[in-house]
Amino acid sequence: MRQTWRWFGPHDQASVDDMRQAGVEGVVSALHHIPTGEIWSSKEIRRRQDDLSRLKDGSPSGLAWEVVESLPVSEDIKKQTGDWRAHIENYKQSLQHLSENGLETICYNFMPVLDWTRTDLAWKLPHGGDCMRFDLIDFAAFDIHILQRKNAAASFDERIVAKAEERFASMDEHRQRELARNVTGGLPGSTESLTIEDVRQLLAQYDAIDSERLRTHYVTFLEEVVPVAEKLGVRLCCHPDDPPFPLLGLPRIMSTEDDFETMLNAVDSPANGLTLCSGSLGARPDNDLAGLMLRFGPRVHFLHLRNVTREEAGIPASFHEAEHLGGSTDMVAFIAEILREEKRRKVEGRQDHQIPMRPDHGQRIVDDLGRSGQPGYPIIGRLRGLAELRGIMTALAHPIACQMDH
Repeated sequence: MRQTWRWFGPHDQASVDDMRQAGVEGVVSALHHIPTGEIWSSKEIRRRQDDLSRLKDGSPSGLAWEVVESLPVSEDIKKQTGDWRAHIENYKQSLQHLSENGLETICYNFMPVLDWTRTDLAWKLPHGGDCMRFDLIDFAAFDIHILQRKNAAASFDERIVAKAEERFASMDEHRQRELARNVTGGLPGSTESLTIEDVRQLLAQYDAIDSERLRTHYVTFLEEVVPVAEKLGVRLCCHPDDPPFPLLGLPRIMSTEDDFETMLNAVDSPANGLTLCSGSLGARPDNDLAGLMLRFGPRVHFLHLRNVTREEAGIPASFHEAEHLGGSTDMVAFIAEILREEKRRKVEGRQDHQIPMRPDHGQRIVDDLGRSGQPGYPIIGRLRGLAELRGIMTALAHPIACQMDH
């Protein structure tokens, strides 16, 4: 696997020097300052590449921008409203500019409104560190009692509704505000400026869009952009829903193996692929990560390696971000299947036989605890995760391990 690191740009608390010292081979980044739906110009792309090319002392970094995460799909495209056709044309133009500047792997998602959802951004762990967490009871309390979404209680079973009522009654105003900020952290725009009424209005835009209609809109998007990507030699890879089950009455269409098979078959092209995120998919007990890699391996263009601990059975359920080797997903079995896929590709002569991966999320530990930054992206926590993942990769690649495997 090609070891990469996500970088949010020059303002990121992790510097180019930090990434170089971590020993990563490439960088995952995006032009977050460009509004969704607008064209990414070659000038801005080259500026980001230049940002990565030098260390603090001006010497060459040896690092390059290798994976785009994400080239966002606008809400207009997902809803097929407003300027959606113009946004698709802009998307194609951005792909052209990225290709011209040597970028071939493009991650994106098709989640309506929410990019990700957590109820806690700094949940205290027994060892003194913290992590992000999704608490189903807290989420139901937000949905039913804070957001007061119409018919929200019908989205949960009676046991969850009763517990959510008790949980909300025990919350002071500070926790209510904190919970609202955490949940809306995955919504577009600044979480500080979004009011509860803003959230209601965003959700209302999807009142008439169910899963089948959203899936139809997604196929339309793919039919437009995949031929362009194929012509350019670009690999598109859709990130799964996070978490992989319906929330706030919104449809979810990239949560399960059946979802992936439907979308890959709808536009059957090597350019139409997947970002396999073991953390997002691992929040469902019916997602077999090693099996998914086995069955969809040729179309997996990017990997997010992280782990979550499912706190109870069922779908949906509470979960929290675990140590990379300590959660509910068998990371050894998953990585073993990834390495098998890479061997198959190499035999086939594929130029993309080495799949880019990045250590995703991680727990805040040590110096992370005194440092503010992007939620879910601690420096030390990701370094630990990368070290653990390297250990698995090295062990599985060792001749003794290979002999035992056979």
